[in-house]
Amino acid sequence: MFRIKKLDIFIAKQFGLLFVGTFFICQFVLMMQFLWRYVDELIGKGLTLDVLAQFFWYMGLMLIPQAFPLAILLSSLITFGNLGESSELTAIKAAGISLMKCMRSLIVLVVVVAGVSFYFQDVIGPEANKSFAQLLLSMKQKSPELEIPEGIFYDGLPNTNLYVQKKDMDTGKLYGVMIYRQSGSYEDQAIILADSGMLQSTAEKKHLLLTLWSGEWFENMRSQDLGNAAEVPYRRETFTHKQILLDFDGGFNLADASGIASSAKAKSNAQILHDLDSIRLANDSIGRQFYREALTYAMAPPALSASDSTRLKALTAADVPVLDSLFDKMSGDERRDVTKSAARQAQNALSDLAMKADYAKYLHRNERTHLIEAIGKYTLALSCIIFFFIGAPLGAIIRKGGLGVPVIISVIVFIVYYIFENSGMRMARDDNWTVWFGKSISTVVLAPLAVFFTYKANNDSTVFNIDAYRLLFMRMFGLRMKRNITRKEVIIDDPVYALDSYRLLHITEDIRQYNAEHRLITPPNPIKVFFHPGDDQTIEQIADKLEQTIDDLGNTKDHQLISLMNSYPVMATHAHTRPFRRKWLNVITGLVLPVGLFFYLRMCRFRLRLHKDLNKVVETSELVVRRIAEIAPPAPVTLDDVEQMPFIADLAREAEAKESEQ
Repeated sequence: MFRIKKLDIFIAKQFGLLFVGTFFICQFVLMMQFLWRYVDELIGKGLTLDVLAQFFWYMGLMLIPQAFPLAILLSSLITFGNLGESSELTAIKAAGISLMKCMRSLIVLVVVVAGVSFYFQDVIGPEANKSFAQLLLSMKQKSPELEIPEGIFYDGLPNTNLYVQKKDMDTGKLYGVMIYRQSGSYEDQAIILADSGMLQSTAEKKHLLLTLWSGEWFENMRSQDLGNAAEVPYRRETFTHKQILLDFDGGFNLADASGIASSAKAKSNAQILHDLDSIRLANDSIGRQFYREALTYAMAPPALSASDSTRLKALTAADVPVLDSLFDKMSGDERRDVTKSAARQAQNALSDLAMKADYAKYLHRNERTHLIEAIGKYTLALSCIIFFFIGAPLGAIIRKGGLGVPVIISVIVFIVYYIFENSGMRMARDDNWTVWFGKSISTVVLAPLAVFFTYKANNDSTVFNIDAYRLLFMRMFGLRMKRNITRKEVIIDDPVYALDSYRLLHITEDIRQYNAEHRLITPPNPIKVFFHPGDDQTIEQIADKLEQTIDDLGNTKDHQLISLMNSYPVMATHAHTRPFRRKWLNVITGLVLPVGLFFYLRMCRFRLRLHKDLNKVVETSELVVRRIAEIAPPAPVTLDDVEQMPFIADLAREAEAKESEQ
């Protein structure tokens, strides 16, 4: 039975305080990033404070679900990082409480936050998106003189399309102006060309004053009472300066939200699932209608005479060769007319199919957009739980609190999530991937990472131990490690200098005997390296004896002796014999020539390095023995000293073995 304990309250309180702080930080960062996209809509529009307050309010409501995962990731990292850095997590584990038990209260809180995230997306988010889009559209329609882009037609003015080649942001002047005005029907339109112009709002904000310089005005003069066969008169006017007054309400008025309400972002999950059936039914109906119309293009007869056309309609598939005979009976002009008519019909059919293809693409994209929004509400809520199971174990492993390392890790994880999420959404929206795959790819990538980090943290793994990776890297590339022996502040047992001197002399003798039996400077036999097992036990014994001696002499107070011990090299005891410990790995490496050649040359390098290390050990040991003789005169060795030195016991056993053999 789940019972609330003091530890659960303690961890939940720490996490809750950090979550509130990090949530507001993440919310502020996301709002600033989102604000840069619409900063041009706000500057210079003369918007009142209540309009700006609504803008930021709706923006904040939209971004709350996106701030939840990042806030959970950062707060969980800092919480368990602080517990690990202050050794509180170590004390908790020492009391027999596993990491999962420590996290159980936070798991409940995170599940609640995930539910709140889904509620925001399903209930509050659609209304916030709808209100924000309506407010943004209203901002764009206010002060249109600031919105006119360069190089494209601007249709924000009533019954007017305006093209500007270049715009001076300092003076507000427009260059290369082209205007299409349509006051009534399609025929009642005017085309105005001007070298430069300026668009300004009047004082009452009810009209726009368009001032033009050095241009021409072309306008149709067609009247409603003219017949269809009458010629269309037009007038042409050349001007050096002209002012045009356009009707436009420059005050801030909310735009019509009827078109915005059909957007998928402005719908709840229930509305999306309800509308998807209607959208799919409409798409299928339109698709079948387009298919039937496409079949008519293939069955449409060319432009023939009445008798030939009647005869052509009566033909069957078996009478197709008759078409050639009909075409042969035509004169040259008739053949040319038929060919032109067929080409014109083919071009019209191609244009019609291209238009229908674009419309069908829009319809299917609308369907995918609704499905993306429906799935995205669940994946974003699920990401809160996934980010917790990434952040909490990482904090327990790294054991670094504060806003340093946790912020860096959080940014890296969130960038990976954002790349997969945004890329999957775009690929699904453009129908390159299926919607389910595109929207779930970020979850599929991060969920195994969460399971892996949780497993490693629960088993006290050192997966992020930098020293372990540094040691592996140095061993892989054969980099030398240096000793770092310092003088101890508190020494419990002084070194037994007499025994240490004897051991160093014995090690020196073993090294000289080893050098006489083995020629390390010569390359080894490749067959023995890759296909014969075996370790160099002599070097292992020499290295063990040397480390025992150095460990005992590390209790000395003499600075010169400590400096001499730092001169001892750290010997690699296996790299000079074979690449790997396992025989089958050595065999495979030897059979693959490029890989085997690399490891063979690496082993030759380690043999030369071992040869230098052994000579260095002999040289340093002589200096250490001399220094011991200076600082510690010969003293009798007691039985307790002998029992405390496993090295002496080994020597005694070796001596007994030699005597028994003799």
